Amino acid sequence: MKKILAIVLALAMVLSLSAVAFAAEGEMSVAMITDYGDITDQSFNQTTYEACQAYAEANGVEFQYYKPTSDSDADRVAMIEQAIDDGFNVIVMPGYAFANAIKETAEYYEDVTFIALDVGAGDLGDDYTVPANLYCATYQEELCGYMAGYAAVKLGYTKLGFCGGMAVPAVIRYGYGFVQGADAAAAEIGADVELNYAYANQFFGDADITAAMDTWYGAGTEIVFACGGGVYTSVAEAAAKVGAKVIGVDVDQAAIIDGAYGEGMTVTSAMKGLAPTVQTMLAAVQDGLFDQFGGKIDTLGLVSETPEDNYVQLAGSTQFGDGFTADDYAALVAAMYNGEITVSNDTEAAAADMATTITVNDQGNIK
Repeated sequence: MKKILAIVLALAMVLSLSAVAFAAEGEMSVAMITDYGDITDQSFNQTTYEACQAYAEANGVEFQYYKPTSDSDADRVAMIEQAIDDGFNVIVMPGYAFANAIKETAEYYEDVTFIALDVGAGDLGDDYTVPANLYCATYQEELCGYMAGYAAVKLGYTKLGFCGGMAVPAVIRYGYGFVQGADAAAAEIGADVELNYAYANQFFGDADITAAMDTWYGAGTEIVFACGGGVYTSVAEAAAKVGAKVIGVDVDQAAIIDGAYGEGMTVTSAMKGLAPTVQTMLAAVQDGLFDQFGGKIDTLGLVSETPEDNYVQLAGSTQFGDGFTADDYAALVAAMYNGEITVSNDTEAAAADMATTITVNDQGNIK
């Protein structure tokens, strides 16, 4: 009896190990690692999580997310390795914070596919060679920043603000695009536009940032592009005091901002196509086509004259009006896609260098 039991246990162990090996070698299983925030952050983590979950449910793929215990490279590496130890063979990572973790893991797990969103050469280092099992997507933030600035001025706002998080390339591109869009719209309609420009020097709001925004709104600023993760909390808190407006970033932030600070506060959001990127890349992996993408850092932007088809766009919740209608937006996107409108992505210039018509008050870092 003991001998039979031993044989059964040995067979069960073999079958279990075989199942793990098959999952690793033959079946696609997806793990998403959060950067350091939560999957309810109404931003990168939540959008990526929901896109992964939707794809997994629609295609019968195993999916799980992992959250590092702290905002550190070591904990991000630990979660990546935990997911791999648990048998997941596709790792999805949203945000530039993953750069060092990628460098510590991707090339050492050759049988695992790594998909990194918003991680570029500037984050990884110019001397880093992207391995064949890694795909990185970055976005042309200057394009949707331009759309937001253009829309704001066309909708009648003439006292604008840009409050970025930290002056990293992606945030700078958003801001400089915003300046260029506002400048172009002001030139078209002959508006006298003034724009306050600053960085919080952090990706979260606090009393100091709120106080700075109180000063802006109190002096007549009508709308501020809150471009830096949780920085929107300070911008929206200050806006609520005077009934002013906010522009969201990365995803459609209308629901969270309006729900917490006042209905109709969010005029639009300048968005990156995180969900389409996730859907495209997971499909490529499942269809055996990842070798067309692996080893690359792609910069994604406009792929169509149709706004919703693009990797950078304005939110569907945009408050269109007589000065800027949905048709006007479609015409703007078509002109940008066709090259009739060009937007600089130069992050070495000054904010004021991006304007020829409007007045830009560059205030540097708030903190």
